[in-house]
Amino acid sequence: MKISDELHEEIRKSSSVMVRSINAQAEYWIKIGMLAEANPGLTFSEIVRAQMQHADVDIKKIVGG
Repeated sequence: MKISDELHEEIRKSSSVMVRSINAQAEYWIKIGMLAEANPGLTFSEIVRAQMQHADVDIKKIVGG
């Protein structure tokens, strides 16, 4: 996939903050974007929450709540 140099640089910077590889960061943004387009009534937080539930992640166990 060909992306602009400017977008590649933003992905690179974001990947370091999010502790992901450049490819993993791009894949994450692509997946979230696809889910947002398929579910226009959901917020970003709702999309992430649904994905966590789908993966059977128990946030309360992680944060001790």
